[in-house]
Amino acid sequence: MRIVSICPSNTEILYYLGLGEQVVGLDDHSDWPEAWQHLPRVGPDLTIDMDRVEALRPDLVVASLSVPGMEANIAALRERNLPHIVLNPSRIAEIPADIRLVGEATGTVQRAELLAREFDEKVASIRQRCAAYEEKPKLYWEWWPNPIYTPGSENWLTDVSEIVGATNIFADYPVANVKATREMVRDRDPDHICIVWCGIELHRIKPSLITDRPEWQEMTAIRKRRVHILEEGLYCRPSPRILDGLEKLEALIRQPDDQ
Repeated sequence: MRIVSICPSNTEILYYLGLGEQVVGLDDHSDWPEAWQHLPRVGPDLTIDMDRVEALRPDLVVASLSVPGMEANIAALRERNLPHIVLNPSRIAEIPADIRLVGEATGTVQRAELLAREFDEKVASIRQRCAAYEEKPKLYWEWWPNPIYTPGSENWLTDVSEIVGATNIFADYPVANVKATREMVRDRDPDHICIVWCGIELHRIKPSLITDRPEWQEMTAIRKRRVHILEEGLYCRPSPRILDGLEKLEALIRQPDDQ
């Protein structure tokens, strides 16, 4: 089987299912796993080059609607009659269903079932452990800085916050993404700021870009130096890698301020 992935989270699911010998192409943003970085690229996930995809003669294209704008990819796949499946998770609980869907499409049903169950069990274990914490810190997540985009209630980062015993300060917005302002963030006074700018490498994000914002100087997270520049791949992609993100986030928000 010849498989092309056109979204990083899809690539990660394929990796966990052990399908490396069958994956023949990736989108430009699939930067994990390292062992697959030699594979042919078919363009950025929002502007996939369908000529390149078709040239790889795929038996299956694993597409996604997890980012606004990906609808154009789906339309192009249909127009060319390329065999594909579409993953569209918005919440943590939907990730196991996507794993099973990929398993059905790739003939790895048993492995997918095992992986999906392990995912659910690990999430439940982390949730149970974190429920014992008395303090429930308020988290502010930032997808993008200008204009500010942050997750609302219909987003897996709200689930991530709750699983580790915290709260997303914009969880009262019944949408996946909230276009916010610095003043809106200031008024909600988060205990921690979690920066996960999509598509931006960590070394390019200077903490001062956040800590020097004049509107935020009196916020708890700024005063207590709780600004965290996080690896986007562990939080912004609905794949099993998000389990590593949960573990890291729990440790981060529970450590004493002097560390």
